[in-house]
Amino acid sequence: MDDDVSGFARALASTPQADAAAFVAGLAARHPGLRIGRTLRVFEALVPAVLEQKVVGREAWRAWRWLMRKYGEPAPGPAPEGMAVMPPPQVWRTIPSWDWHRAGAEAVRARTIINAAHHAEKLESTALDGPDSAEADRLLRALPGIGVWTSAEVRQRSHGDPDAPSVGDFHIPGMVGWAFTGEKTDDAGMLELLEPFRGHRHRVVRLIELSGLRPPARGPRMPARDYRSF
Repeated sequence: MDDDVSGFARALASTPQADAAAFVAGLAARHPGLRIGRTLRVFEALVPAVLEQKVVGREAWRAWRWLMRKYGEPAPGPAPEGMAVMPPPQVWRTIPSWDWHRAGAEAVRARTIINAAHHAEKLESTALDGPDSAEADRLLRALPGIGVWTSAEVRQRSHGDPDAPSVGDFHIPGMVGWAFTGEKTDDAGMLELLEPFRGHRHRVVRLIELSGLRPPARGPRMPARDYRSF
């Protein structure tokens, strides 16, 4: 209920590109219940986002599952047996290198999470700023290993920022370009297409994702790496 969509309606009404505005308005009409939620838990959003850096989804999910089974805390009950919840930052700071390796997370991602755990309290304080996550973006990107993509992914989840598009994503620019023009594009092209909807660029991306509009898949998929040893 705190997701203010009034600015989105104004953006649609004032967009000079009538065809683009009509297209996005049509998507919004098909998904009137879409809301950009926020968890207010910055570090909890950061860990899976870092695990997703530059790997296929299966590899990130495998690492997350292994770490949660080993270090997660039992979910408050009643809950299904084995269900775990995110451990606090101090636990992440103590995970040894061999367990990161067993989880399939190489040293770079492990160091990024461990370092962020040392700054978790400061990061969490930005959650009270509401959807305006400029300060969170500044603090996140000041940390080694966290760039524009990871910051956006975190702020989408923790702050509910409707204007945090995932620049640097492998799939999203092509999907946005295809939806608007019928041609794939890059990050610069995506931002140009989304510019008329500034303030709600992530919201537009979510509407496109929900629409199912995607360019044809061509070529082999990137395999999940597995360099673990037991």
